Amino acid sequence: MKIGFALPQFHHQASDVARAGEFAAAIEEAGGASLWVGDRNLAAVRPEVGYGGRGNTIPEELNPAADPFVLLGVAAAATRRVLLGSHVLVAPLYPPVQLARSLTTIDLISGGRLLPGFGVGWSPEEYRAAGLDFTRRGARMEELLDALDAIWTSDPARYEGDQLSVPEHHAPLKPARRPRPPFYLGAMSERALRRVARRGDGWLPLVVVPGYVDVDGLVAQRAALDGLARAEGRDPAAIDTVLRVNIEAGTSTRQVADAIRDIHDRTGIEHFMVDSMYDVHTVDGSVEHARRVLELAAKG
Repeated sequence: MKIGFALPQFHHQASDVARAGEFAAAIEEAGGASLWVGDRNLAAVRPEVGYGGRGNTIPEELNPAADPFVLLGVAAAATRRVLLGSHVLVAPLYPPVQLARSLTTIDLISGGRLLPGFGVGWSPEEYRAAGLDFTRRGARMEELLDALDAIWTSDPARYEGDQLSVPEHHAPLKPARRPRPPFYLGAMSERALRRVARRGDGWLPLVVVPGYVDVDGLVAQRAALDGLARAEGRDPAAIDTVLRVNIEAGTSTRQVADAIRDIHDRTGIEHFMVDSMYDVHTVDGSVEHARRVLELAAKG
């Protein structure tokens, strides 16, 4: 198994963002496999749609949010081995040229360790703040992936779609990973799973320990994804999985490690990312929490 951890980005941990490099180095030294960021451009005071597309509230833990690109750059410079991922960037909010530039820079700094994970998001207010149509976010995501592919694999590069237009331009600076960094995509709905099946290099599902761990649901979703991939003429084995493990307040490290091992044994998922922002409030506490999870998960 590979177990990674979220960088200090949200809630109380965001106040310790100056220690992100120290945190990254400590996780690598402890044996962590990867480091991760999420994405929250804003948390609306009176949201039309709530967290995860449900209800009409957003957890206060998401109110303070550090920049994901800066954090990944800091982590890239502070480490040598761990993978660096986003679970997930709300990619349609970003212009493709600027998104490609930021991710290319991070991938080059890290020597090709970037795992860019994208999702369409659930917040109408975030799209409104960016001057974009929330109802067309799925189509915009499709075009964004096409635009990134063009920018990362051709020089000169250009892209022309219904929502996005990138003029022909010089694009000699390419990511270290060739032909491009992999596309990891968040997906729960059938429509989103179809997008993963068509063009995803990886799938990014989610559980919450202990309140929402639906192993049978994960197995069923993966089976559906595999079937959709075959229908697209793709080998399902070419689509990786990284499972996000959010931890509820008051959850013991033993519970976290046991959940990871159980999910691994029942699903075959090999790569996990643990986010302790709801339960651990300091960088020191988060490092110690990560060390303990790694130790317990290894002992079995």
